[in-house]
Amino acid sequence: MVQWAMRSPIRAGLVAAALLSTGCSGPTVVTTEDAAQTTATSAAPTPTTGRPSNVHLANAFDFAADTGGQTGYYFSSPSGRWACAILPRVRAGCQNAQSTSSIGIDGAPDEISGPGGESLAPNAITIERSGGPRFVRMTPPGFALTPGPAAELPFNRILAVGGFRCNVQQASGISCLSEAGGGGFTFSAEGFTTAYTDVPPGAP
Repeated sequence: MVQWAMRSPIRAGLVAAALLSTGCSGPTVVTTEDAAQTTATSAAPTPTTGRPSNVHLANAFDFAADTGGQTGYYFSSPSGRWACAILPRVRAGCQNAQSTSSIGIDGAPDEISGPGGESLAPNAITIERSGGPRFVRMTPPGFALTPGPAAELPFNRILAVGGFRCNVQQASGISCLSEAGGGGFTFSAEGFTTAYTDVPPGAP
């Protein structure tokens, strides 16, 4: 469960050239509605601006799991450092698979405001159907599959299901998009941007 979301603006960071890992999984989230976000000021590579590509789609069936009566689509990054998930028509997100106390992304906020105004350390990044990406605090298992780990999403393959899509690329990191709202994120341990980065059609 997401306990709280960042109210201060998400600071855009530079996504480094080497992705080490990825991961996601998502339960019911209760968040504040006034979380702000800003447009990334720098990124590498260039974020997607047109219709996303379907050239490198993964088989969503390989990532499906029933958790608590809800079907989600869970994956791990090739390095095993990140755990991610797509909850159809609700949200997509990722968290540090090696630590539940912090997210481990350079440039991410050190603290976010909890529901009672308390300061908490974010441990996940998420995008919902509408709005921009947010750093949030999630209670275990968060975006991780239990028992896990989730299946690995190979480099340059796109998991697209339930109105969201995510991919992992060596040059940019993990990226997820809300197809309905158009919001997304791209991140690695070295930084993040508040935009989706598509897999190039000519990628191997």
